[in-house]
Amino acid sequence: MSGSYTATAKWLHWVGAALILANLGLGLTMVDMPGITPTKLRYFNWHKWVGVTILMLATLRLIWRWSHRPPALPDSMPRRERRIAAVSHALLYVLMFALPLSGYFYSLAAGFPVVYLGLLPLPVLIEPNPALKEPLVTLHHLLAWTMIALLLVHAGAALKHRFVDHDDVLQRMLPRRPDR
Repeated sequence: MSGSYTATAKWLHWVGAALILANLGLGLTMVDMPGITPTKLRYFNWHKWVGVTILMLATLRLIWRWSHRPPALPDSMPRRERRIAAVSHALLYVLMFALPLSGYFYSLAAGFPVVYLGLLPLPVLIEPNPALKEPLVTLHHLLAWTMIALLLVHAGAALKHRFVDHDDVLQRMLPRRPDR
């Protein structure tokens, strides 16, 4: 194995991935719910809270990555694939920030401040603005679909490395088994 990510990097990756997938699922579920119901409002709050948590974890993850170099890619990996990996990882980081921020600003433009976990009011950086509301929700949805597409590419690439290339790219991010 050419090296492994740190336990912290793995934890940030897998917890972040789980939260992102859960929030994408929650987002797709709640937008299809008709009307304004207590359940739909609860889902919107959960969606916002998970989004804020993802933003915080992405910040920690970025700080960790700047201070801890990831393991080198295998020498056998073609230069083109290295570039694609670098660009796709950069885009994932951009989306981990842009998606929650677009939702945050959409919520504010719609007149709904975000109160994290129902306890901590986040700053109101813009006043309600109906003219901004629609472009921001459109942006949020576009970013969400872009995230879904990029996650499929990311997972597909990891599986390609495991089952086609037979290298250790996927294993570097997997948790270690206790017997190793």
